[in-house]
Amino acid sequence: MNQRAAVRGRPSGTDGSDFSYRMVVDSRYTKVAKAKSRLAKLIFAQVVTQLMIAANVFISLSKKESPDRVSIFSLVIGFVSVVAGELGRKKSRSNFLKFYVFGSSLAILLSMACLAINNLSLEAFQDFTSLETLKIAIAVVLLGFVVQLFAIGTTVSLIKNMAPPKRAS
Repeated sequence: MNQRAAVRGRPSGTDGSDFSYRMVVDSRYTKVAKAKSRLAKLIFAQVVTQLMIAANVFISLSKKESPDRVSIFSLVIGFVSVVAGELGRKKSRSNFLKFYVFGSSLAILLSMACLAINNLSLEAFQDFTSLETLKIAIAVVLLGFVVQLFAIGTTVSLIKNMAPPKRAS
């Protein structure tokens, strides 16, 4: 019974003088946690831009008879890569994160190419209603491009910090 009473108080040897023997969390683990949090916000921003691009594509589909296959392909690649990025972020899978960077970059580049090919003709500038839609589409794609640049930097940093440290030989 005496021994149990002694356990309630502070055990001997824990007066704070043993701080130098305690384990310290490696800084790369905190960097990984911060990068995962930042990447979650960037993935959300990419989903929003992908939805705005999809809305723009569906509006253009309602005006035209033939769908633009490259823009639909860009949307599919964009959404698949965002799902892969979210899975890679949650489960710390570097292969998913690498696919996410490649796929989302390809999707935004295809969106930029579609915008340049389809809307930067002389006819688009003559119609004022089309000009307003063109301005919105350009703004959305540029926003997606800026978000993609930040996502690439964050993901590369995350993959680098997730890797085990190299041992000196």
